[in-house]
Amino acid sequence: MNKQLLAKLAIIALGATLGAAQADTVTPAPTFLVKMTITKTCKVTTAPTDIDLGSVAASSTAVSQTGSNTFKVNCSRLTPFHIGLAPSVANGGDSNGNGKMASVANSATNTDKVPYTLYQDSGYATAWGNTATPTADGNGKGGTGAGMAVANAIMFTAYAKATNSDYAPDDYKDTVTVNVNY
Repeated sequence: MNKQLLAKLAIIALGATLGAAQADTVTPAPTFLVKMTITKTCKVTTAPTDIDLGSVAASSTAVSQTGSNTFKVNCSRLTPFHIGLAPSVANGGDSNGNGKMASVANSATNTDKVPYTLYQDSGYATAWGNTATPTADGNGKGGTGAGMAVANAIMFTAYAKATNSDYAPDDYKDTVTVNVNY
């Protein structure tokens, strides 16, 4: 081949190589983020059932009427939570788990209030009150959330005990609020 033709082919080949290299070059472009904030949450996912202390004859001697219920709590993953149980203040309940049941149908004529205490254990040794805060159990119970799926719910059992039945024959009840602090 002649030198002139070889020189032209070399220039064409070099140009093709440079053109290909330029086509593969990417100019840096601005970037952006995809963001989301997930906030912690807790909820009672299985409502507590009523605690029925049964029926007992009026008596001046000590009685031991006991019962329990269960409820489940879901909290977002890794969220510490603390549960307080609050007997009705309107009936004379306090933050230490002590409540009073009032007459169901005759509250105008029957002002008796039957005392009871809420407990954390089946041995009725540790009262379950309502001094829990978002950072401490107080006299309540706590845990750490495992997630909001039904399968991740944490079950708790509350126990109640009444030790006196020397009151007017009647049906008595009180309302207890489950407070989940997180």
